[in-house]
Amino acid sequence: MLYGPEAGMVGYDPKADGRSISSFEVAVAGSVSGLVTRVMVSPLDVIKIRFQLQIERLSRSDPSAKYYGILQAGRQILQEEGLTAFWKGHVPAQLLSIGYGAVQFLSFELLTELVHRATEYDARDFSVHFVCGGLSASAATLAVQPVDVLRTRFAAQGEPKVYKTLRDAVVTMYRTEGPLVFYKGLNPTLIAIFPYAGFQFSFYSALKHVHEWVLPAQGRRNENLKNLLCGSGAGVISKTLTYPLDLFKKRLQVGGFEQARATFGQVRSYRGLLHCAQQVLREEGPTGFFKGLSPSLLKAALSTGFVFF
Repeated sequence: MLYGPEAGMVGYDPKADGRSISSFEVAVAGSVSGLVTRVMVSPLDVIKIRFQLQIERLSRSDPSAKYYGILQAGRQILQEEGLTAFWKGHVPAQLLSIGYGAVQFLSFELLTELVHRATEYDARDFSVHFVCGGLSASAATLAVQPVDVLRTRFAAQGEPKVYKTLRDAVVTMYRTEGPLVFYKGLNPTLIAIFPYAGFQFSFYSALKHVHEWVLPAQGRRNENLKNLLCGSGAGVISKTLTYPLDLFKKRLQVGGFEQARATFGQVRSYRGLLHCAQQVLREEGPTGFFKGLSPSLLKAALSTGFVFF
């Protein structure tokens, strides 16, 4: 049984009210919530990726900086590339959302049920949510990493496009860079995903308990509002704690794609995760690790809140 409908959270709850929800319904719920949310946050995602890949400072005082603020970037992208640019890479992004949501939510349900049946731990404990949340997200990440790379490259390219269609991108990348291109950026992805997902699920539970302690009289009347607030807060905290690894992932995913980035400013090639981190620190300073954090936090808050909502 779940306590998704009751608490906005997917996971096994031995004390639920007896309503039976199948594993298939869990997978569908995760997929649909991810699909709808992706449409809504795609413009912020494109802006975030552009910020993450920009070597120059995100500052108006830097004359070589193409982007320096969310509104300015939005206007620039609209002017140069048109409205549809905010949904560049939308098809692989939707495949990413559907696949990731289904695998994550379903595996989280199965793992928490396994903990309940095979161990003495309470499936609703903070530590259980942390571990099961991290494992479920790791499984989802391995399943969808190729489409994540495709999404990043589509969002990163300007005009004229290097990749015209999804098929063109897959064929071109495979022929020019080999099959491993679809797993570029996997190391920081796996390193980041366990704590991010674990924190996301765990802080959601913790914030929900805090909400119930602060406002005990609210009961179930404002259940959706509570889910939205707690889900958004969990997303913001998790994203901030793991953000540098997400930036490294994006930089590595566009390795070998430098020709499409030439019109945006400086480009860099990195030999791996450590080299990328060292280069960013040396050339861009500690604040370089957090480029694009503001649109990323807006995206995380909206995404997590609406998914759990």
